[in-house]
Amino acid sequence: MHSSTLTSEQSTNSADFPRQFARSRRFSLGVPRHFTVSPDGRRVLFVRTGSGTDPVGRLWQYEDGTERLLADPALLVGAGSGPVPEEERLRRERARERSVGVVSYATDDAARLVAFALSGALWAVRTDGGTPFSVPAAGPVVDPRPSPDGRYLAYVSRRCFHVVDLTGADRQLARAEGPEISYGLAEYAAAESMHRSRGYWWAPDSRHVLVARVDTSPVERRYLSDPADPTKPPQAIRYPAAGTANAEVTLELLSLDGERVEVEWDRKAYEYVVAAGWDAHGPLVTVQSRDQRIVRTLAVDPETGATEVLHERTDPAWVEIITGTPARTASGALVLPEDEGDTRYLTVGGQRVTPEGLQLCAVLGVEGERVLFTASDDPLETHVWCHEPGHGLRRLSREPGRYTGAARGGTVVLAGLTPRGNEVGVLRGTGTAGAAGDPPYQALTSLAEEPSVTPRPVHLTLGARKLRGVLYLPSWHEEGTGKLPVLLDPYGGPGMQVVGRARGWFTCVSQWFAEQGFAVLAVDGRGTPNRGPAWDKTIHGDQLGPALEDQVDALRAAAARCGDLDLTRVAIRGWSFGGFLAAAAVLYHPEIFHAAVAGAPPTDMRMYDTHWKERYLGHPEEQPENYERTSLIGHGHLLSRPLLLVHGLADDNVAAAHTLRLSAELLAAGKPHSVLPLPGATHLPADDAVNAQLLHFQRDFLMSALEGGVAPPPRRPGP
Repeated sequence: MHSSTLTSEQSTNSADFPRQFARSRRFSLGVPRHFTVSPDGRRVLFVRTGSGTDPVGRLWQYEDGTERLLADPALLVGAGSGPVPEEERLRRERARERSVGVVSYATDDAARLVAFALSGALWAVRTDGGTPFSVPAAGPVVDPRPSPDGRYLAYVSRRCFHVVDLTGADRQLARAEGPEISYGLAEYAAAESMHRSRGYWWAPDSRHVLVARVDTSPVERRYLSDPADPTKPPQAIRYPAAGTANAEVTLELLSLDGERVEVEWDRKAYEYVVAAGWDAHGPLVTVQSRDQRIVRTLAVDPETGATEVLHERTDPAWVEIITGTPARTASGALVLPEDEGDTRYLTVGGQRVTPEGLQLCAVLGVEGERVLFTASDDPLETHVWCHEPGHGLRRLSREPGRYTGAARGGTVVLAGLTPRGNEVGVLRGTGTAGAAGDPPYQALTSLAEEPSVTPRPVHLTLGARKLRGVLYLPSWHEEGTGKLPVLLDPYGGPGMQVVGRARGWFTCVSQWFAEQGFAVLAVDGRGTPNRGPAWDKTIHGDQLGPALEDQVDALRAAAARCGDLDLTRVAIRGWSFGGFLAAAAVLYHPEIFHAAVAGAPPTDMRMYDTHWKERYLGHPEEQPENYERTSLIGHGHLLSRPLLLVHGLADDNVAAAHTLRLSAELLAAGKPHSVLPLPGATHLPADDAVNAQLLHFQRDFLMSALEGGVAPPPRRPGP
């Protein structure tokens, strides 16, 4: 179990990994991302930082096999010298953005004019030559976007909505009426839980804009303070906790001439604006009921704001939101998901175009009648597919992995997390990447660091539910030479998978723990993606019982397959939902789990946000038993195993109160435990030194807790 048993080379690599993991921002730096393809397919725009350890994003263009730098913040006079606006900081936090500099951008329809913001300043660059130039703005700029014709730039400043032309002539089309009002920004629930990160959409005529107006005054107020600096005043934030009021979201049609028309729908019955857009057929809006059982797609009359229901989806549990839907083809056919039984289908014009067993994940784009989307027919992989009348259905990504992409003008960008790590390539013409005789496939350069630890996954299908799991053993371990303590390393909740045929940061971390002497087991249980809607809905009303049961069943099944797993020494670690699962494991199953590290665990489900938590547990006033069943608060007296709680004190997603309340309950019950507070850290800690030491700290805690074996206590009641 001790690092002294490692070989010299393995020990060196293992020792360097935590620092590398931190300085590379989980190996995300240096990877091409945020792709835009020009209408003719000749050019691809993307963002990439300067190296695998350089956090500064730069704007690039790929054309004719050559990459060209379009904008480097270090070369722009005055760029990056001011503070990032608070609205932009929050947008980045919701997106879990790990870099600085150019982190996002937008283009006109021809992909000839690109707009981006640097420390609140508005910048633009033309892709056909020339250097970036600053554009005068009325104040700190957030989310700038060119009009389709490239004549104007829209942006948000101090919660007001502006449009400026390239000469600096600025028009304020919507002024925030008070400190709780904003125009053109996504509210918390939309950005955190609905995959909607934007709050305005240009019309194709470049003369009108569909803009979201958000009023947060009804929303519960919370305060974030910095205990490490008692001189700093607390920050007030609006957080819609389960069962409380949401922000009031309305939509307005604004013209550059100053006209304003409000979009009309039954906002009392459908208070969530899930998606919006404006194509050649007019504005399109998707709204959802508070209980999330009904989703309506609305066509908007741009003259009057009146709406017409084009489609309605219902589900007795909840209607799953699929990114990129609804959309419309050139002929006006609606592109939508449809759930039936064990399959989530893609439909175009009301017709299913994907077969049974192929699970729709997201729609990436529509061009003409061609629909580009991601889907999975194997829970271990996600691929890019396209459907086009006359050509049928084709899978474009070939090698194992989890892919996304962008396409236009006969060119497809495929970005994949593969067994070799992050890989991005440009596929021209039609065909499948990597197949013999296919059109040319050109890789975009990745500058990401190569992990010093190489994952050695052993894929397993476990138990009666055929749970997908992966086992990581130390590279120096020889089968049958001795028992290894076991570390479960799950996420286990909706929205994320940790098991797949891909090398991600999480697989490298699992292997690092294996190199410390653990047999590490990661399992995707019920409620995790890509197993179909029936699998998703098994957690309706109970996010704890099925998830925890699957981890227990998988552990037992894996031990039956691998005799070197020592079930007298079993630990579990996790972050966010994984942290919640880890804490629950030692509370309810101390006879199985002997130690746990719980990072940022949501311990009281009533304190989590409306849209995410009510989706799975219902309204707390109507189904209080679901919240009691799933929350850990009230069950602290069950603890009998070592537990380390870790939490960022600036976390505005899972508030530190979740950990502090559980800790207070444990103390009152006389239950020893450890708490590691992280001053200034949000839900995704950003400090490189903290992130490096966190791995060491968790390892040392677990090693100490499991040293010498653990005698199992009596079984305790619970999930």
